[in-house]
Amino acid sequence: MSVEEKLRILSEKIRSHSSAMVTEEAVKTAVVLPFLNALDYDIFNPHEVVPEFTADAVGKKGEKVDYAIKIDGSIRILVECKPIMTNLDKVHLAQLYRYFSVTDAKFAILTNGRTFHFHTDLEAPNKLDERPFLTFDLSDLQGHLTHELKKFSKGEFSVDSILQSAHQLKYTSAIKKEIINQIEAPSEDFVRMMIAGLQIPRFTTAVKDQFTPMVKVAFREVVRDAVQARLSTALAETEVIEPGVIEINASTGDDEIVTTDEEREGFMIVRAIVRDILKPARIVMRDQKSYCGILVDDNNRKPLVRLHFNRTVKYLGLFDKEQEERVKVDTLDEIYEHADRIRSTAQIYVS
Repeated sequence: MSVEEKLRILSEKIRSHSSAMVTEEAVKTAVVLPFLNALDYDIFNPHEVVPEFTADAVGKKGEKVDYAIKIDGSIRILVECKPIMTNLDKVHLAQLYRYFSVTDAKFAILTNGRTFHFHTDLEAPNKLDERPFLTFDLSDLQGHLTHELKKFSKGEFSVDSILQSAHQLKYTSAIKKEIINQIEAPSEDFVRMMIAGLQIPRFTTAVKDQFTPMVKVAFREVVRDAVQARLSTALAETEVIEPGVIEINASTGDDEIVTTDEEREGFMIVRAIVRDILKPARIVMRDQKSYCGILVDDNNRKPLVRLHFNRTVKYLGLFDKEQEERVKVDTLDEIYEHADRIRSTAQIYVS
């Protein structure tokens, strides 16, 4: 099994069982050790994954870091774990900060089992940066993250290679965070900049209050439209390569069943959401009188999503195996809000 596959399986487990990981020991056992194992480290070899690592730091003796990872006989990664409800902050870096300077470690990982912070010494040699260069939620593992995490695997580990991308990752993450902040709560300076070309005579408090909500909505719509355009392009390419994967009315042959444009578009959105988990050819639409079913392998025992669009109030049917849960949707765009749930169901049918 590849590193990517093992990380995805672990991500699914965290989504399902995070409520039970209330202690630090539970986080170590259920998440951190499987995470290191997914990166191909031998967690049963104390010469490779050293638990309760101790080293004499300046002014402190006898303190321990939860794990130290040895590569080619030298300590390269330090790992410190906290309970899952801990809000990770620079105060939790204390032990990692001290040990980083007295060992050969080049990277330090601080985690609560869900959120992971990766640190190194970009700002000053042998001094751990307070700001992580990579932060992510393991329960929401995106494709680009698996690519970055694979660089830390035993077989691909290279200090130089990781440091080359760490600098860009650090500042890109900070910029993305600022963009998100501006989407959620546009600052006065940002609103002023956005309406500069609208020829408004004076930027008063009333003008700010009037345009701030508009800027927020416009920002969200730009992001949504960009995502929609990208998915539409990907789907169009898929349609050319794999024609005929949509099978409508295959099971009933009922002339009364009419597949609407909304159902077709809903199907395309669902297929795009899971296309990196299941091959598009495996996703089939089978329309019924009361709902439009989206199945895996054209098999009724493998339901992925149901579109209950033949009514005034529309519902999306989501599945945990065979159990359906209906959620209300007002627009097709809202399907994207349930992407993680849909991907989780798709993972069940990976084979």
